[in-house]
Amino acid sequence: MKKVKVRLRPIVSTINLPTVLKTTILPGDKIETLFIATQVGEVFYIKNGGLRTFLDIRPQILKLGVTSGGYDERGLLGLAFHPEFYYNGRFYLHYSVAGTQGPGALSEHFKPNPCDPKTLNQRWINRETKYDHIDTVEEWILQSTGQPQKRRTLLNIRRPFLNHNGVNSLNFSPETGKLVLTTGDGGAGYDPFNLSQDDMEIAGKIIEIDITKNTFISHPPVVTRFNELPAAIQETLSVMAKGVRNMPGIAFQRFYNQYMKYVGNVGQDLVESIFSFVHYKPIQVTQLIQAFNMKSEHAQEGNINFGWRGWEGIFPTSTIGGCTNNSSLEEKTMAYYDEAINISVKRLHPLTSYFHKDPRPYKFGGTALTGVQAYMGKSIPNLTGSVVFTDLARADESGSPIRGVLAYTRVRTDGKLSDSSVIETDDIFGSQSAYYVNLGTNLDQTRLYLGVYGSMKVADLNQGSVFEIVQ
Repeated sequence: MKKVKVRLRPIVSTINLPTVLKTTILPGDKIETLFIATQVGEVFYIKNGGLRTFLDIRPQILKLGVTSGGYDERGLLGLAFHPEFYYNGRFYLHYSVAGTQGPGALSEHFKPNPCDPKTLNQRWINRETKYDHIDTVEEWILQSTGQPQKRRTLLNIRRPFLNHNGVNSLNFSPETGKLVLTTGDGGAGYDPFNLSQDDMEIAGKIIEIDITKNTFISHPPVVTRFNELPAAIQETLSVMAKGVRNMPGIAFQRFYNQYMKYVGNVGQDLVESIFSFVHYKPIQVTQLIQAFNMKSEHAQEGNINFGWRGWEGIFPTSTIGGCTNNSSLEEKTMAYYDEAINISVKRLHPLTSYFHKDPRPYKFGGTALTGVQAYMGKSIPNLTGSVVFTDLARADESGSPIRGVLAYTRVRTDGKLSDSSVIETDDIFGSQSAYYVNLGTNLDQTRLYLGVYGSMKVADLNQGSVFEIVQ
């Protein structure tokens, strides 16, 4: 692949951890405005070169980093503007609700043991009391006074653990006009309850929400499963895909009269994977529930399955331990053999995968995918038409300052696994850590924005910066 080098042009600094970078056109304006949502609950926008506050819901966000040493995957996770935002002022939020902290679904660390069936068939019991927190998805409106106001709640979801809640989790589909919610598998590693493959579970799915339908339910119940929802809400939902571990959103790229969809599925121990697909058949939640009640298999044709938890990208999910005969090697054992076999022919194969450990000098070891975006601009010619992605931090044991990774790949016409290549950047961070926490783009995908944080801990405040990626 071609060697690409870019610069990072500073836009804003000393903000809290940026979880969403998006543009829209404000009512009365003629040009796009960059919006930045932070994990602690702020939404800013750039106007005349300055940072202005659009919304501040920090009091409504669960207190972050208190029980986890400062690290956290909860907070303000999703922001999406209605395609007609310029006219109707509607936008949507996904966040973890203040005052909903629970004890968690398990009392001890989980790791599957392929020799112990009890660890492979765990069940999430006592869900009303054994959970970590509650996430909500809400519709808001920008009033004529310029003040945002909440209109209604779309979903209230109880989550088993603090991690794998998704990030940049709300996006609108240009194909269907529906709001797309990406939900992680619930967390804890290895998906202990196999929520991602269970058709009734909200966790581990890509869900379409028809926001044109008003359910007239102002306070939806807190649920974990689709069949716990009122019928009026069930009728607004369809499942686009399952087998999700954790995703940094979904990106759409126009391809003639169709759209290519790109998603990244964050890995467990081996690889990070990016998937692409054009055709899919969303399944109405009402159909899923009907099939569940009748104990029958619903039509799976066209339904996307990313393979988790049986598969981690291109490999069967493995547990990793020290090699008994050679301490310098690692022993990899299939964690869920039966599931890997069962899902093998049903799963979507990745567009590309990259390793957590890769000794090749022209590659890199990754940590976690944090953003996937199509780039259709012409100002960086070698990237035009490519898929750009970010990894949180390059695996590096040299002791040098931590750096995230910017890289790209392309769709192959022969269907084989695509290669990927690092995009070189000017190092403007000096001795400071630079975790790449988010990747954003503008409406026509001609500009790319990078969110960077100086710490792994959301509780370490004001260490965030946003850059534009330029030639």
